[in-house]
Order: sequence, then C-alpha cells, then structure tokens
Amino acid sequence: MNTYLLFKSLHLISVISWMAGLLYLPRIFVYHSQNSSKPIITEVFKVMEKKLFFYIMTPAMILSWLFGLLLIHEIGFEQLGQKWMILKLFLVIILTIYHFYLGRILGKFKQDLNKHSHKYYRFINEIPTLLLIFIIFVVIFKPI
Repeated sequence: MNTYLLFKSLHLISVISWMAGLLYLPRIFVYHSQNSSKPIITEVFKVMEKKLFFYIMTPAMILSWLFGLLLIHEIGFEQLGQKWMILKLFLVIILTIYHFYLGRILGKFKQDLNKHSHKYYRFINEIPTLLLIFIIFVVIFKPI
C-alpha cells in the first residue's frame, strides 16, 4: 500500500471536516447572537456549538496536523525549507489560532458574556475561506 497516498487522503478528509466546522461555527454564533434574549433557543445553540467544536472541529484539526506532519515525513523533512511549505505552514498556524479564538468565543457564549453583534460573526466567518483559498493556491502552484 502507498502510505503517502493514504496519509494524503486522510489529511484531505480531516481538513475538509475541520474547514466545515470553521465555516459553520461562526454562522451558529450569528444566530446565537441574534437570539440572545430567548433562553430556550440559546441553550440549543450552546449545545450545538459545544458539540461542533469539541466533537468535530477539534479532532479534525488534530488529525489534519497529524496527517500533514506524516506527509512531511513521507516526502522528507528537507521540504520544510521550501518557501511554499513555510508559507503554507504559516497560514495553517493562523487557521489554528483562529480555531482557538472561536473556542474563546464559545466560552463567552457559554457564560452568556457575548459582546459582539451578528455582523461581527458574519465578518470573521470570511477568515477561514480566505485562508483556505491562499493555502490551496500555495500548495497547488508552489509559487515561491
């Protein structure tokens, strides 16, 4: 069996799962912030947010990193010196920081301490999309 292709497939599956969560959680925050005066609805959002973050997004992020590092191992650690690889890893680190920022926001909603409007969450929802686009172009075209 070709372990490189296996790790690449598992990496892509993990990244797709992670990205789905990174795109969906801020959308839930939009609706949560719009319905903050309705306790029954906010409790449902809290459950949805928690399950998405802890049971889907975080494991998918960990697996994305794991299979990404295994891919680097397969192709050789000297690839870490390539400028495109450095840029990709930098962008993935930003995506990871964004992931944990969403976790902080989740904690604020859990404690009913949200201070942002639905517009803020609509705005930050664009961050993972832009990062994903840049990462894909860097990996496919290896421009530098």
